[in-house]
Amino acid sequence: MNHWDTDLTFDQNHIWHPYSKIPSEIPAIGVKKTQGSIITLADDSELIDGMSSWWSAIHGYNQPEIVKAMHQQLDTMPHIMFGGLTHQPAIELAQKIIELTPPPLDKIFFVDSGSVAVEVAIKMALQYWISQQQPHKNKLITVKNGYHGDTFATMAVCDPENGMHQSFNEVLTKHYFAPAPQMGFAIDSNNQDINALRNILENEQANLAAMIIEPIVQGAGGMRIYRPDYLKQVRELCDEFNILLIVDEIATAFGRTGKLFACEWADITPDIMTLGKTLTGGHISLAATLSTAKISQTICNGNPGILAHGPTYMANPLACSAAIANIKVLLNSNWQENIKRIEKHFIKEIMPLKKLTGIKEVRVLGAIVAIELEQDNLGNKIQQTALENGVWIRPFGKLVYSLPAYNIKPEELDKLTKAIKAAVTLNLK
Repeated sequence: MNHWDTDLTFDQNHIWHPYSKIPSEIPAIGVKKTQGSIITLADDSELIDGMSSWWSAIHGYNQPEIVKAMHQQLDTMPHIMFGGLTHQPAIELAQKIIELTPPPLDKIFFVDSGSVAVEVAIKMALQYWISQQQPHKNKLITVKNGYHGDTFATMAVCDPENGMHQSFNEVLTKHYFAPAPQMGFAIDSNNQDINALRNILENEQANLAAMIIEPIVQGAGGMRIYRPDYLKQVRELCDEFNILLIVDEIATAFGRTGKLFACEWADITPDIMTLGKTLTGGHISLAATLSTAKISQTICNGNPGILAHGPTYMANPLACSAAIANIKVLLNSNWQENIKRIEKHFIKEIMPLKKLTGIKEVRVLGAIVAIELEQDNLGNKIQQTALENGVWIRPFGKLVYSLPAYNIKPEELDKLTKAIKAAVTLNLK
């Protein structure tokens, strides 16, 4: 037994992995190194990565300019507390984010993970109304099939029926859930979904602080793609009924859908926006919550006049340096052409699967493809078949999906889609 066998046995019996048991029913796969879109396993075999580490490694792994920036920062100041102190990486990153995001988002709160970014967004929204002596506006509204994180406040705005947190329904804060947006990016909708949302707002506006929504693509809640006009009307309704709009761009920001930020498809600006995942190009954890000056001024003019939140690793300089380099690499790349290339390939190679018996729908937008199956028990088999064909994907429930790095090589993309098609087709029989 080599050391990897021993280590993987220890891992299986002692280390919790996402959404798993101890001991885990299926052992984790040992990884030795990564480069570009290639994952090298413990046995030296290689996989093409179809997940870009949960959609974060948009340039692939070990991107040279990002790694260089991190090495330089590591030599000078890997970390310093942000309470009472500041540093150039945080300032430069804030400047770049403000320049890129839709105005008037110009206030930034740095955190260390996407879930915490949403927690801070919720706290901002609630404190906004508390600061105006309207503490009764303390509920949120969202849509079904959404996902916003696994921490306590974020669980309460994930889908209460089809999400991953039903066990906590009795102890979570009760919020309002409108029907999920009708699926289809370019559908001619009858607005039944937006009318249902309006009805809730008309009845509950006195209690509502904010609406939170993933723009255009509902990620972990089902990879559901919806029309930009729905999001545009959401913005209008929030204004009409005097509630804030929080847009969760953690999974969609920095180009994944074909726009730099998904809310650009609807040409809207939220009151609060969350960023994460892709912020550092998947090299180290960092997230951020942005707000307008209206939000920050109201909070700071209220009582107690501060936003009482301060993560230990807030604005970590190593992570900020990685994020600065990531943004530079993205903007200096042909990211839009790459997204179109991937989208075109997915449409050509994967979309025809929708004709197969056992497949409910195939959805494509930008560098996102999702195959929705009729059954929800084929994920492990499909994953194993993909592994046998040299590809890493991680299906969940009825979904088989892929969000590769933007710069995945054409031959790697071709191998990825061939393996997905083979895995799905074989296991549907």
